[in-house]
Parts: sequence; C-alpha cells; structure tokens
Amino acid sequence: MGSEMCIRDSISISMFYIDKQRAIKQQWRISESALLLSAFIGGSFGAAAGMKIFRHKTKHPKFYILVPALLIVHILIIITGIIGILK
Repeated sequence: MGSEMCIRDSISISMFYIDKQRAIKQQWRISESALLLSAFIGGSFGAAAGMKIFRHKTKHPKFYILVPALLIVHILIIITGIIGILK
C-alpha cells in the first residue's frame, strides 16, 4: 500500500511540474480534470506539494479547495486503516 501511494504521489507531482513547464512555454497543457483526477485517485499529497513547490494552480478555487480536501480525506483513510490494523 505504501509503495502504491508513493507512485501515485510521484505521478501527481510530475503532472503538476510538466503542466507548469508547458504553461511557461505556452505549449499544450495537461487538462485540469486530469490533474484533479490524479489527486482524487490517491495522489493528493503529490498534488498539494506540486501546487506549493511549483506555484501552480494556486489561484484556482477548484484546486485550492479540492486538493487540500482530498488530502484530508486520504489522511483520514490512512488513519482509519492503521487503527483497523491495530485492533
């Protein structure tokens, strides 16, 4: 489970980096829905890190609201899983 999360987060942060670079060069971009999907399927930490590190999508409400909300949900899922294992 941990390695899968690392892979999803790595993909997510990479997508934010690539999209930022393409925005600078005025090239074809990764869609906002694809960026949000990467956060939704478990890459929320990578998406949040990508937003912060690359200063990307930080002024778009659907990103500055949804990405942190997904991160909280994913953290709660992880905590619930750990509590379930410890019982």
